[in-house]
Amino acid sequence: MNRHVTCKSTIAEAFREEYGRRWEEENREAIEATDRYVAEYGLPLAKYHLF
Repeated sequence: MNRHVTCKSTIAEAFREEYGRRWEEENREAIEATDRYVAEYGLPLAKYHLF
């Protein structure tokens, strides 16, 4: 594998990690609100699950 491919792969991985971190940070409030809702009321449509 040449250095260009290795460098490109490393940069792409760093970008994906940073993108994921930012997405989680930007959506933290909504995620926490959903967690609170599920903790209080259970999963929506749970009564329709067949398992």
